[in-house]
Amino acid sequence: MKHLGYKDLWHLEEAEMVSDRLWKKDFIFVTLANFLIYMIFYIFMAIIAPYCVQNLHTSTGIAGLVSGIFLIGILLGRLWIGRIVQEVGSKKILLIGTSLHLLSSLFYMFASNVLFLLGTRFFHGIAFGIAHTGAGTIAAQVIPRTRQGEGIGFYTQSQIIATALGPFLGILLSRSWGFKAVFWTGLFIALIGFLVSLFISEPTVERSKQLQPKKGLRLSELIEYRAVPISLIILISGFIYFSLMTFLPLYGKKANLEGPVSLFFLVYAITVMLSRPISGRLLDLKGPNFVVYPCLLLFALGMILLGWANSGFLLLLSAVIIGLGYGNFFSCGHAIAIKSVPPERIGLATATYYIFIDIGSGIGPYIFGSLLSFMDYKGLFLLLSLVVFSTLLLYRFFVSRFLKGGMDHEDRSFK
Repeated sequence: MKHLGYKDLWHLEEAEMVSDRLWKKDFIFVTLANFLIYMIFYIFMAIIAPYCVQNLHTSTGIAGLVSGIFLIGILLGRLWIGRIVQEVGSKKILLIGTSLHLLSSLFYMFASNVLFLLGTRFFHGIAFGIAHTGAGTIAAQVIPRTRQGEGIGFYTQSQIIATALGPFLGILLSRSWGFKAVFWTGLFIALIGFLVSLFISEPTVERSKQLQPKKGLRLSELIEYRAVPISLIILISGFIYFSLMTFLPLYGKKANLEGPVSLFFLVYAITVMLSRPISGRLLDLKGPNFVVYPCLLLFALGMILLGWANSGFLLLLSAVIIGLGYGNFFSCGHAIAIKSVPPERIGLATATYYIFIDIGSGIGPYIFGSLLSFMDYKGLFLLLSLVVFSTLLLYRFFVSRFLKGGMDHEDRSFK
């Protein structure tokens, strides 16, 4: 048997350090690709309802449908591609998704009627679901096992930055140069996203560890029932937040607050980025109840303030409060979903959580837009604040009371 000398040990240690290095080429490029994918999502989400109402002369209900059908497309794209991503390969899935993303972004140029735009939004949603699944799978595969938490944290920060820049850029471009400028920008970003994806290597995954698709489809393969209670609450919360994202630009125009509205999501995202590490630490130290109750309460108070906002200062203050509320509850709810299941079901619990938010985000803008036919924005924001208050009761009776019982499978970190 050969004994290792000092040089051998040094080289071995050096190899281990390299294998544990996070900021490798593929991680950098897949994080950038994820950022670009989400940039298009948020740029278009912020302007699509105003485009429908102002250029296609639709009702707010139809504008909400056009906005929300994108999320339904995402859901279908995720459900379909999630079962075959391991068999096909994550890079191929990402390339398929980003190429379809590019094609669907081109279709917006020709969207001169509602039916064509509806089809474009639905197709674009499917493309997003495929691209996002591919990027997320690659990220999970290239992040070293010893740095999973840190790596996922940096990866998801790309989405938060897009949350800030996307709506801001979309509203700014539409106000300054019109909707065509927004569509051209989206097309350019989609092209860059596709080109970035080409430089990502196919991650090496042991075939024995890959999941083999099964014949037939069972509900238990799509939904983790133990994650359903907290997922129902994020469904309701996502319903409200994405309705707000869709119609806030129209509200700003009506209330002569277009300037502050263009900064709303920038302020929201900065608040989330600054507060999320603190809420994550409190979640670990004090438990979910210590964080979730204040988050939901702040979300409701932010909606009340938004309904009463008659100045730019109050509007942006509501962005801070909603960021502290919804922005932190989103990540806390994800942690609770993971905490509710054994380790081998964590992936399915995560999928369940995102499926529910896709459903809420998809139907929310349509229902919100339809309700605007019967009440004004102020009344609707105040009504939605009551809905958020109701989630406090749902959390108390269907989630909180079980956290110390069957939902707590292991002493895992809540981060």
